[in-house]
Amino acid sequence: MQTANTATAAFDARSGGIVMAPDLARATLTGALQQRKAEGPTVFAALESLSTDLTQRVASYGSLSKVPAEATSNVRNDMYLVLDTTRLATKQPDDFQPDELKAIKAFQTSLEAGTRFIPLWVKIVVAIALGLGTMIGWKRIVITVGERIGKQHMTYGMGATAELVAAATILSADRFGLPVSTTHILSSGVAGASVANGQGLQGRTIAQLAAAWLLTLPAAMALSGGLYWLMLTVVKAYGLS
Repeated sequence: MQTANTATAAFDARSGGIVMAPDLARATLTGALQQRKAEGPTVFAALESLSTDLTQRVASYGSLSKVPAEATSNVRNDMYLVLDTTRLATKQPDDFQPDELKAIKAFQTSLEAGTRFIPLWVKIVVAIALGLGTMIGWKRIVITVGERIGKQHMTYGMGATAELVAAATILSADRFGLPVSTTHILSSGVAGASVANGQGLQGRTIAQLAAAWLLTLPAAMALSGGLYWLMLTVVKAYGLS
């Protein structure tokens, strides 16, 4: 809370006395992000307005984890707007005093932690789904990755190389907040090791993997949407809401 107040004060000091409603602030920050230009009194007035509104809303619930589901989307969207705009604004650190810059960086850290917040039940459900999927389909996964990507079976050196590359790539993606798939990374690492070892690749397997990667997103969207519609229909039909 203290870092948010200090950061908001820094924005207010550069707002030129402009008072802006939250709705207009959202539109202003959206435009600034689209133009990749976060400077001037109007932008800082928008930052001050939306940061203040955001802090008050979260404080009224007690903590981010207690924000109602129907309000979570709006709160997170505002967090993303403020976070990304402040990152643009602080690309010229000389425009801020050291104490202000430190407070803004701390504010960014808290916003980033908030946008990455995942409810405990979601973590549990995802872990169970991944565990069951691996228990059921592990043999096919192992055979495909270990024997069917390259034209020959993997050696210990190739496996170690692919794993090291996968680990480094995943750690880097986590550090920079990049959306990646561990399966895609590992499969690509195995393919690279096979090529480097002079084995070559099995074209049919590579084509099947590529098709699966392309179909994963729309298929997952369709399944998720269908399940949501089914559960919503059941809830309404039996008056469970």
